[in-house]
Amino acid sequence: MNGLPRGHWCEHWTQNLSTDQPPTLHASFGAYSPDEADRWISATLRTIIPVPDAAASEHAWELLYESRIDTRRALLQAEPCSVTVEQTGTLITWTVRPVIFLPLIQRGSKPPCLAVTFEPPTGD
Repeated sequence: MNGLPRGHWCEHWTQNLSTDQPPTLHASFGAYSPDEADRWISATLRTIIPVPDAAASEHAWELLYESRIDTRRALLQAEPCSVTVEQTGTLITWTVRPVIFLPLIQRGSKPPCLAVTFEPPTGD
């Protein structure tokens, strides 16, 4: 695993609490540093601070400024973390987990020779 880039996989999920539906993934991206992952969470939290729901807004503000150190510490120690806010019957969750990014071939480029000559084993 030497030389492979490490980073964080970030996801943004929502779940309507009034239904039995599973959470819905809305966004995901790869952050190459704990700082980038932390900024992603704080930037998206800022988008819900001005909502009319005072409790959700206050909770988002608290997560953004008072509880952020716990999130930052987890990211710096390469531990998974999540931040969750409930707003008008919707659970909004941001998850971040450490990953190792594997290089894949680019579109339009030639596959490695092993990919062309590899034959899967037969059931014999």
